Amino acid sequence: MGLGMNIGIDLGTASVLIYVHGKGVVLNEPSVVAVHARTGKVLAVGESAALMMGRTPDQVQAIRPLKDGVISDFKVTEIMLKALISRVHTGFLARYFKPTIVVCVPSVITSVEQKAVEDACKHAGAKVVYLIREPIAAAIGAGIDITQASGSIIVDIGGGTTDIAVISLCESVVDSSIRVGGDKFDEAIIKFIRRKHNVLIGEPTAEDLKINIGCAYPREEELSMEVRGRNLITGMPATLTITSTEMLEALEEPVSQIFEAVHSVLERTPPELMADISQRGIVLTGGGAQLYGLDRMLAAKVGIEVNLAEDPVSCVAIGTGLALNIMDEFNALEG
Repeated sequence: MGLGMNIGIDLGTASVLIYVHGKGVVLNEPSVVAVHARTGKVLAVGESAALMMGRTPDQVQAIRPLKDGVISDFKVTEIMLKALISRVHTGFLARYFKPTIVVCVPSVITSVEQKAVEDACKHAGAKVVYLIREPIAAAIGAGIDITQASGSIIVDIGGGTTDIAVISLCESVVDSSIRVGGDKFDEAIIKFIRRKHNVLIGEPTAEDLKINIGCAYPREEELSMEVRGRNLITGMPATLTITSTEMLEALEEPVSQIFEAVHSVLERTPPELMADISQRGIVLTGGGAQLYGLDRMLAAKVGIEVNLAEDPVSCVAIGTGLALNIMDEFNALEG
């Protein structure tokens, strides 16, 4: 691999995780860049830029350059990658040797979107760029031996997409990618509170609700949380108490879409692999997989055991980094 650093990048809609060979996941920052609208000057990248979202004056824009798992603003993505890579690729070697980068992409991606990811990484300083499909990276990161001739199913729920794949011998045999993930959960919560209570809340508040009392399956104990927003009728500040039962109702649509996608992949799975899956169960990865009760809801509906990976948030980043070690064994990586 040469003297340059080997880096795995989970380039996500909500956050960017970077894995460095020999060190593990060394960076986890929101995929946000704050830019001065008039001058175009970059003011902040990552965590510091995310804190500005919804709180900036008109001349400062907090931009999320990825939408639904793909690059929507190429220039800003490049700036973000350059800044984040430079935080981990430092010292003597960084001055003289460019890193080899493995970056994950959704399982369903166009060649134009694929090229945009490659170009953004190269412009951000990569020597060589390899692409790996998200569910394959997630499977490697979750500790599944994908080189075996037996079926495993991964459901990776990120910020912008849910990627589902039945994997055997390092290849996706059946896969699907839907543009539903953590962001759609937040949107559903905002819409529900607007419709039911005539109150507008911001994305950070919706995310707090999702994390603290959100659920995809009824909780044993009712939880509630107080939130603040703006009353749409009076225009004045409003305080509400939202319950976990309301969250179950609010999240019903995006959760159903994930189930439908899993169901459709299982329907298209060859019988031999289906037998393996029935034995091994479904593995859930990604930040969105942490929604309370999502594993139980899926298990109840499909009748197969569902397991949440040990570190669901880092699985894809770890998998991208480890993929370099087994590059000779599979062709899911494309240069």
